[in-house]
Amino acid sequence: MAVTIAPSILAADFAALGSACRALGEAGVDWVHVDVMDGHFVPNLTFGPPMVRALRPHIRGTMDVHLMIAPVEPLLPAFLEAGADIVTVHAEAGPHVHRNLRAIRAAGVRAGLAINPGTGLDALPWLLDDVDLLCVMTVNPGFGGQSLIPSAAAKIRAAAALCRPRGIPVMADGGVSAETARSLAAAGAEVLVAGSAVFAGPQERWGANIASLRRAAEDVAA
Repeated sequence: MAVTIAPSILAADFAALGSACRALGEAGVDWVHVDVMDGHFVPNLTFGPPMVRALRPHIRGTMDVHLMIAPVEPLLPAFLEAGADIVTVHAEAGPHVHRNLRAIRAAGVRAGLAINPGTGLDALPWLLDDVDLLCVMTVNPGFGGQSLIPSAAAKIRAAAALCRPRGIPVMADGGVSAETARSLAAAGAEVLVAGSAVFAGPQERWGANIASLRRAAEDVAA
């Protein structure tokens, strides 16, 4: 099983995000993960639709936009028009997650569903018909550089059992390193979001960092 590495630009230099995205493309990344935070749903504030639109020309592959905002409905149309390939909304961000997933697909964009560490999988079977990606938060959302929650692998395993028969990839988001990538991939994660592990050191090292993550994951996922 091939594993997709999705660097989170939350860990990049905010003063040079376009350059960072281009460098990731040259380093051979599969996706670029854009964490949108509102300072309300999560305790941090990052990007809005204009920034997503500005980054789009600099991203060679898949632009994966993760909306950590609530309520999501007022801003969802603007993000859908900004050029993302995937837009992910949180199950916890409002009562109408099914409607939001449908709206994303209706715009011709792949629909992602994110669930926080404290959220169970009970509702998942009722949503899978409208989901193209399941994002399992393996840290509490809001900040980069956190350590993996120990129970994350078991949750990913349970999620993968539901998603894999339908061809829906499971993403692990948070605490991904060369050490944890192995256990997450073994549990069934097919997409790994990594921030600090990718952007550690000078730009010349990013390619080696990405290769290290991929090697660790695919050693057990093969």
